[in-house]
Amino acid sequence: MALAAAVLLQARAASAADDATLLRVFLKDGTSLVSYGEPAQVGDRVVFSMPTAPPPNPPLHLVDLPLARVDWDRTMRYATAARESHYVQTQAERDYAALSNDIAQTLDQVASTADPQQRIAIVERARKALAAWPQNHYNYRVAEVRQMLSMLDEAIADLRAATGARRFDLALTAYVDPPAIVEPLLPPPTLQESIEQALSAAKAVDNPSERISLLATAMVTIDHARPDLPADWAAAARLDAEMTMRAEQRIDQTYRSLTSRLIALADGRARMADVRGVERLLHSIPARDAVLGGRRPEAVAALVAAIEEKLDVARRLKLARDRWAMRASAFQRYQLDIATTLELFVQLKPSLERIKSLSGSTPESLTMIERTAKTIQKLAAAIDPPHELVSAHALVVSAAQLCANAAQIRREAALSEDMTRAWNASSAAAGALMLAAKARSDMQAVVRRPQLR
Repeated sequence: MALAAAVLLQARAASAADDATLLRVFLKDGTSLVSYGEPAQVGDRVVFSMPTAPPPNPPLHLVDLPLARVDWDRTMRYATAARESHYVQTQAERDYAALSNDIAQTLDQVASTADPQQRIAIVERARKALAAWPQNHYNYRVAEVRQMLSMLDEAIADLRAATGARRFDLALTAYVDPPAIVEPLLPPPTLQESIEQALSAAKAVDNPSERISLLATAMVTIDHARPDLPADWAAAARLDAEMTMRAEQRIDQTYRSLTSRLIALADGRARMADVRGVERLLHSIPARDAVLGGRRPEAVAALVAAIEEKLDVARRLKLARDRWAMRASAFQRYQLDIATTLELFVQLKPSLERIKSLSGSTPESLTMIERTAKTIQKLAAAIDPPHELVSAHALVVSAAQLCANAAQIRREAALSEDMTRAWNASSAAAGALMLAAKARSDMQAVVRRPQLR
């Protein structure tokens, strides 16, 4: 029962400690920022909610600081001291009273138990729970607890002596003294101090957007609470915040202009496959950033990444153009060889359009289509296309075959007055026109000098 009571007391103490809300994040310059609740260390960052007005129920602003700027050990010591203070003020005396009652009940239970070994076991369990109590309750009234432990040790010794034991082996639990360095607690911030906290946080954060947001919050708070603030201080603080925010906005605009200008230049040079030109732009960024004071490392990192992407594009385009230059003579020979074939398709287009639209075809036009289609196939068969143009060349052959099919089916449809066959001829003619157009388009894509889309 004593051990169970001690566990319950520990849970109650932890719950009470969680109610402490106003903590401090100490910076390495010695200043501190108020944290509403526990600050969290996330990787190399410290994140916490900072009240921008006095409690109760203050508005909160999320602050994200580099861990390198935070005195984390002192921050944790302060959190421990704050939790201890809150516990002492709200829960400690009740827990200690419950502990005292548990010990008294344990002694009563020992007095009413006849079995000597069971009596020893009851006292030893109570002693174990009592020894663990101080470290779980911020060492509250540790001197009195030690006195109770001494009393229980004497009781255990007497009980064992009564059983005839001559040697005793008490497994004593080491006491945990309060830490040598105790952070003094600071009072809750006043309205003016809350605004000063926001202004201090704006100087400490390394994210420009967060800095501007904190400055804007401080300005709004000053505007809303002017009657409750010293007039001279409020005017000076607001002016300083406004000037700082405008300076930050000018810096943002400067870096946005730099980014848009360099990306536009890099894009133009990438389109020309000017690898050296893009490299020069990339290498110029540190010097340009230095001229601006190196105030936006995130923007510079994003700009470098964007220019590196353009550099990769330029290199790929240059590689494609080098390959094209090596193959240009083969492409030119093929264009000369296939020119007559493509011209024949142009001549066939009006007749094929009439078959496609079912607008009528004369015997002479159908004969011309069949004869021309055979000529195209013969000419195409005599050409050995570069491997890059094999698929486009095959489309030419397929288009010629569809031309012949369209003429033949149209003749059969006319002789039999079969509309179904006429529609089949229309489909064949449409296919021939489509394949011929695609063949021409694919050839142009291959033989044209590579460009960025």
